[in-house]
Amino acid sequence: MNILSIQSHVAYGHAGNASAVFPLQRMGFEVWPVHTVMFSNHTGHGSWRGPVFEPNTVKEVISGIEDRGVLPECTAVLSGYMGAPELGEAILEAVDKVKAANPDALYCCDPVIGDTDRGIFVRDGIPEFFRKSVLQRADILTPNHFELELLTGHKVNTLENALNAVKELQEIGPSKVLVTSLIRTDAQSGVIEMLAVDKNEAWIVATPRLEFPYPVNGSGDATAAIFLAKYLRTRNLKKTLEHTAGAIFALFEKTWATGSRELQLIASQDAYVTPPQQFMATSVSAN
Repeated sequence: MNILSIQSHVAYGHAGNASAVFPLQRMGFEVWPVHTVMFSNHTGHGSWRGPVFEPNTVKEVISGIEDRGVLPECTAVLSGYMGAPELGEAILEAVDKVKAANPDALYCCDPVIGDTDRGIFVRDGIPEFFRKSVLQRADILTPNHFELELLTGHKVNTLENALNAVKELQEIGPSKVLVTSLIRTDAQSGVIEMLAVDKNEAWIVATPRLEFPYPVNGSGDATAAIFLAKYLRTRNLKKTLEHTAGAIFALFEKTWATGSRELQLIASQDAYVTPPQQFMATSVSAN
């Protein structure tokens, strides 16, 4: 299966396509990466160099792929950091092209807007663009806790809040939503959770919470990629959630143990195929 991944890219470290592409490849997928930026390193370092590509540049690359006649073989489109609404329009145009060529293709969108540590870190207009244009088109959406609250306009501090917020997103568009970092007052202490919901079922899984002295840049990109890949293989929400939780915890654990500022993406590669630790998901009411 082939995945068109349209995201930012960094030369040093792992974020955007530099975080998503390798896990997808390790899980057996061909990936067609299209970069929206080419930075020296992720922006969490505070300084970086490199260009932001114009929307027409992204469109040209995608048109070149289209010229090869391979879009009917594209199984899914994955997008992350968009940079500007105009770039988002180019991504949605690519989604339309892929779905016209293969109506069964899925669009998985990681709505990169911000996080609880830093707040909003994208340009003005991006949150509104997600609400007005992207949510209606995505099949799978992978917000973190902060993004779930921002996209719905509701505070989420309980499981009931989270399920209601996800349902609101589903009424707009995406049939499947993965909340990648649910933090709630009615959970047990010392854990962080993921919540996966589709039209018929909802599952929650908890893993130990590791405290990092800095934001773990690029982790959301890897999470969305692994979730998409496993779902394409199994079409089973529970198995997909459990696999993703195990793989990402192994990645976090390796990164935490080394004290690295960068995700230990390569060193954790076996976990993407066979997570070393299994975390069981629990069914919760999606109604």
